Amino acid sequence: MKYKYIIIILGFLLLSYFPHLPASTGQESLSDSRESAATADPFSQKKFLPNISFILDFSYVRRDLDQGFFEALEIPGFIHGHSHHEGHSHAGFNADKGFNLNYGELVLSSAVDPYFDLFTAFHLSESSFEIEEAYIESRSLPYGFRLKLGRFLSGFGRINSQHAHYWDFSDIPLVYRVFFGDHGLLEKGIQLNWVAPTAFYLGLGVECLQGTNENSFGTKNAALTDAGSGEPITLEKVPLPNTWNFFGKTSLDAGDLTLLAGVSYAFGQARLDHFADEENPHGFTGDSSILGVDFTAKYLLGSYTYLALQGEYLYRKMQGTRFLVHEAGIPAAVGIGKVSEEEHQHEEGHEVVGAPMTKKQSGLYVQGVFRFHRQWRLGARWDWLNRNNITLAGTLLNLPGQLNRYSVMVDFSPTEFSRIRLQYNHNGYAFHEEERKKYHEWVLQFNLAIGAHGAHSF
Repeated sequence: MKYKYIIIILGFLLLSYFPHLPASTGQESLSDSRESAATADPFSQKKFLPNISFILDFSYVRRDLDQGFFEALEIPGFIHGHSHHEGHSHAGFNADKGFNLNYGELVLSSAVDPYFDLFTAFHLSESSFEIEEAYIESRSLPYGFRLKLGRFLSGFGRINSQHAHYWDFSDIPLVYRVFFGDHGLLEKGIQLNWVAPTAFYLGLGVECLQGTNENSFGTKNAALTDAGSGEPITLEKVPLPNTWNFFGKTSLDAGDLTLLAGVSYAFGQARLDHFADEENPHGFTGDSSILGVDFTAKYLLGSYTYLALQGEYLYRKMQGTRFLVHEAGIPAAVGIGKVSEEEHQHEEGHEVVGAPMTKKQSGLYVQGVFRFHRQWRLGARWDWLNRNNITLAGTLLNLPGQLNRYSVMVDFSPTEFSRIRLQYNHNGYAFHEEERKKYHEWVLQFNLAIGAHGAHSF
């Protein structure tokens, strides 16, 4: 009897096994036929799939400051607290003590046809989903020209056009933060590049930008009334587009050494809107210009190892009128109401008093990176805001200068798709209630990418 049960069991096993053989062969044949059909069909969906990638940045931050105290810090003459005025709903990177989900970046890019490329980068945070970049770029313009149109990171300087995951450090250089904000000069507009037909690289570019960056430009308006006369103050409307940027870049190769240098100049009108600040709400209207010079040297030591030195110097001049919020009983103060253009037609502006103001400010950063192993790098950076001259109503304000930050980092990249970085910052630029507050900061950063992502520029 037991042989009978053994034969029955073997029969079931054979029946469960053999049906898979023709099914497997059929699936492979079906797969091959579908592949052949996709190849033969010029309208196959597979041919139109773009490159898709997703980048995640996560960090753990330690500071020797309480979170509330840290958020109240300011850089006199540059920024007021850790607020963000450049139009992003998401905060800066590594903003909180403890754990930070800094961002997710979803990138879709593809050639549209023989004439255009399309690139999009969506910024995801815990509370927002935004279009970070979305632009078209020409593929076949003659004589070395290339056109870009949409929303993009400006070609100003060296680091501004790079996405955050490509930075050598976990945060943007200090001079970029105070002049453009935590996310750099990111604008809607048009860019025209030209590469000269020379033996060495020489590129020239011009950008016409909307100019909404509220750290150095801005386009907002407000209804104002003079506190002394009671008469309305008429502000000229900001012409749109508002900002122009001209830049040039050149490079030279000498054996294993590559040198890259550039100069940029951006200018436009400025409407700075800080009227929502809880303390000393104020605004500014006038003209703004920024000159930038950048330099990069990279020496190859081997197939994967190198030494890189990079630096940028930025100088900003702003000239116009500053407004302060008026408080009863304080004759020197200024009042201003922030209202929309629709509300302008129905509400009178609040009382204000303006005073002429000129800002002449500058700063730089210098960084060095040593890739001593295929997977390991060491780096150091010095940030310095060396000039902070603000003249208000003919009087030079007593504002602190020589503001600096020192950073060192070590990062480990197991593959090209992941990076773990440990960074230390010694911050000497921040103030609280007119007293300098130095603090220490440690950042453990994890950056990972999946999917097809285009190569980065040099």
